[in-house]
This record gives sequence, C-alpha cells and structure tokens, in this order.
Amino acid sequence: MGASMNPCTIRPLIAAICFHQMFEGMGLGGSILQAEYGTKVKAIMVFFFSTTTPLGIVLGIALSNVYSDTNSKSLIVEGVLNAISAGLLNYMALVELLAPDFMGSKIQGSTKIMALAFVAVLLGAGGMSVMAIWA
Repeated sequence: MGASMNPCTIRPLIAAICFHQMFEGMGLGGSILQAEYGTKVKAIMVFFFSTTTPLGIVLGIALSNVYSDTNSKSLIVEGVLNAISAGLLNYMALVELLAPDFMGSKIQGSTKIMALAFVAVLLGAGGMSVMAIWA
C-alpha cells in the first residue's frame, strides 16, 4: 500500500488490511490472553502487532521513491522476499496452526471428525485458490 500511487489499488488494499488486521487481532488477542505470560509481555506483544503494519506502510512510502519495477535487482529482491513470506506462511499454517488441531484427542478419536476436518481444510485451500484468480 505504501509503494502504490494508484487510488484504484489503494482503496481495496485499505479494506483488505483493515479486515485482515481485525480478524488477525481477534485471533491473536485470544491466544495472547490464554497464554500464561505476564502483563508486560502481553503488552509488548500487543504493541508489536499494532505497529508492524503502519511501519510497513511507512517503509513502503519511503522506498517508493527509489524502487524501480524494471530493475533486475529490484525484481530479485522482491522475488526473494515473496518466497520467504510464502514459506513462513505455509510453515505457520501447516505446522503451528493445523497440526495441533489435528493432533487433539477429540479429532483423533473420531474418524468422521477427522474426515470433516480434512474436507474443511481442502475447501478452505480451494476457496483461497479461487480468490487468487482476482488478486
């Protein structure tokens, strides 16, 4: 968002970021509240969650003056950063989020619940793939 100068791309990004941050904040906030950390650690976590997106936007605005999308070095840096982001997202989704859900005693004890969980994951991945058509 910070690197884009086109209002047609900025408006949908603002909406997407707002909704993403809201739902991510609810999920992360619930996890932070359930964690057995002290108030200081929880406050630090909330602070970093609240400041990373605005700092990223400021960084994008600052770098938009020197960024050239036709420069080969810029394309390599962008590709490497996208690959790192995609790898981290896949790791977090599969190892940190899904694995504990599938290893619980409730799901392990019922083949029907296990099958429904797999179908739900496949439908979610399929839905995200369909939405990627318009991204």
